[in-house]
Amino acid sequence: MTATFDIAAIRAEFPILSRRVHDGRPLVYMDSAATTMKPRHVLDAMRSFDEQHYSNVHRGSHTLAAEATEMFEGARTQVAAMLGANADEIIFTKGTTESVNLVAATWGRQHVQTEDVILVSAMEHHANIVPWQMVAAETGASVRPIPVLEDGSLDDASARQMLTADIRILAVTHVSNVLGTVNNVARLCAMARERGIVTFVDGAQAVQHGNVNVRDIGCDFYAFSAHKLYGPTGVGVLYGRREMLASMPPYQGGGAMIDRVSFAGTTYAEPPMRFEAGTPHLEGAIGLAAAIEWFRSIDCDALRHHEAELLAHATEELSRIDGMRIIGTSPNKVGIISFVVDGVHASDIGMIADRMGVAMRVGHHCAQPLMDRFGVSSTVRMSFGVHTSHDDVQQSVHAVAKAVEMLR
Repeated sequence: MTATFDIAAIRAEFPILSRRVHDGRPLVYMDSAATTMKPRHVLDAMRSFDEQHYSNVHRGSHTLAAEATEMFEGARTQVAAMLGANADEIIFTKGTTESVNLVAATWGRQHVQTEDVILVSAMEHHANIVPWQMVAAETGASVRPIPVLEDGSLDDASARQMLTADIRILAVTHVSNVLGTVNNVARLCAMARERGIVTFVDGAQAVQHGNVNVRDIGCDFYAFSAHKLYGPTGVGVLYGRREMLASMPPYQGGGAMIDRVSFAGTTYAEPPMRFEAGTPHLEGAIGLAAAIEWFRSIDCDALRHHEAELLAHATEELSRIDGMRIIGTSPNKVGIISFVVDGVHASDIGMIADRMGVAMRVGHHCAQPLMDRFGVSSTVRMSFGVHTSHDDVQQSVHAVAKAVEMLR
């Protein structure tokens, strides 16, 4: 594992970066906001678990079951340490989307009432909009968005005005998956707490850019996905304050989440087991623990400095392209750049860039209200990972410029 930030050494830890595509072109992966690649440390940990320790957890009395349970619960402890939480405040889910749905379906249906307001931001991913709309439709509540300014920043003045007594919950992203904007969630949560408003923070795009501490943020709930943090797909995390989780009903019924089952009535386990019905994604949790261990070995200050340099480099170079419009220029953002080019469709740019070996995302990025806000139907999105180099940026900008030249 890496003790300091050394881009060459870090890149060497990702086997997939040695791939060549389309007539032997080196792969330039600029789609880490969609999913991050796995370093060898994570791949090895998952393979070792499957080959040496694999068993179901919690209910077996044999050696493999004991080993698997210890590793699985050790992963929970690892997540808690990363977030500054307690282990019994960490629930394993399928990902951020299920985490939002879990809170909406349990706490939301229990507490949201007619004429209540669920406050989100206009930059939310659909996963932090639609579950709340479903609750609102059932209860007679409404969902209101905090506006986004022209530079992609959240309108703080509007947020302050909108945090009124009729707000039941504030659900807001930590980092926009389209704009790269970093919201001051600690300040938002503090304002909400003063008014007795519950807070949910979508951290899917935040955890891979540096340290996150839920105590410092002061939120009631925080969620992220393992595959955004150099881990596997199919597993995620929901942090909930202990007293909040204790008050919530189960999300799903089945094995592991019960205390006692009888036909006269069933009682449920304490959190977090209450919310983890059935067999969990064992390899996923082991992979997430390995990803956290690997990521925390990197100097986060050096990583942030490197990412800021890449962001400045890419922004400057892209801005030289005639007709370029970058969506989201907030002074406080991470390595995500979304853009459109006058007269050229985003999908065509993405397709030509791919033929040149550059993998970028095109589309609405599950953020159609935000697309509407900026008057576009889709964008091209470049997103950096811990392994992104200045050469990656240069090759990506060259691919975009070449695509624009060809299409015009």
